[in-house]
Amino acid sequence: MEQKFSPVARFFLMLAAFVIVVAGMRVSASLLVPFFLAVFIAVLCSPPLNWLRGRGVPNWLAITLVVLTIVAVGMVLGTIFGGSLRNFVADLPNYASRLQVMVEELIVWLQARGIEVDSQQWQSWLSSGAMLGYARTLAGSIGGIAANAFLIILTVVFILAEEATMQQKLDRALEDSDKQVLAIFRVTHSINQYMAIKLVISLVTGFLAWLVCMVAGLDYAVLWGSLAFLLNFVPTLGSLIAAVPPVLLALVDVSPVTALMVAAGYLTINTLMGNILEPRIMGRGLGLSPLVVLMSLVFWGWVLGPIGMLLSVPLTMMVKIALEAFPETRWVGVVLGNLASLPDTRNETPEETSLPNS
Repeated sequence: MEQKFSPVARFFLMLAAFVIVVAGMRVSASLLVPFFLAVFIAVLCSPPLNWLRGRGVPNWLAITLVVLTIVAVGMVLGTIFGGSLRNFVADLPNYASRLQVMVEELIVWLQARGIEVDSQQWQSWLSSGAMLGYARTLAGSIGGIAANAFLIILTVVFILAEEATMQQKLDRALEDSDKQVLAIFRVTHSINQYMAIKLVISLVTGFLAWLVCMVAGLDYAVLWGSLAFLLNFVPTLGSLIAAVPPVLLALVDVSPVTALMVAAGYLTINTLMGNILEPRIMGRGLGLSPLVVLMSLVFWGWVLGPIGMLLSVPLTMMVKIALEAFPETRWVGVVLGNLASLPDTRNETPEETSLPNS
């Protein structure tokens, strides 16, 4: 006899299942992060791979060329960013002590004018130990990616090799294959479009940040440009976080006027790239509401660590599109989406849904 659950019971069952899945993902983050990175690298490499195949290049040779390009770019970026980060960490105690002196002078100046400030709290935030902790956390995340580089590249190779036969496998495995393949195509196309646009905009942002730091005469300009490039993938907060270290460095190493100039430069870059150019290129946007973007940043950062913050938007887009593909969970995808970008499929017939031409 079939047992039916009330809507409230089904809700709590789904909630319990969600909690169990999230707890498992958090425990296995060290395994999931390399896999997710490999998946999104493979998605990003799919267009050039298909372009090479379309020009008659054999599949094995096309995959080899794409993978060698990834390895070369990764080695160059790792050498530049890693070397600059190591040198900066070595000099960080000196910068931190000078910043503490300036903060203490500011606190005395404020207290002389009747403004009470918790000096111990500020000193704990800006101590050399705290700053070394921040830098080591960043270095540890990058080091973790470098340690898993071989596993990531190997996974990318297998994903790209499987891509050629994946549609045939889905046609045989799924009863309603057209609908399911269309859903998968929407996931990969949306993530691919987002990652490609974000990559170009992040490269331009990093270059402009490097230029601002060079003009200001800051040390480690390459490091700050690379940091702006990486953190531009983090929605909402990434650009703000990337501006803090160079502004503080300009304050303690050059002058307050230079710090204001660097802050103004970063503000101009973020306004131009993040608020004007990026929305114009992306058209209707990510298909996610601003609140969901912010909450996904916090959620995936908590589950997967700093790399989860970089992948928060693609992961949430994937979850949203997958939820929209099934009638039982479509309402969740609608809630996650931005109203302006939601397709109205309530009266759509199966004949109206077709696969795009490939």
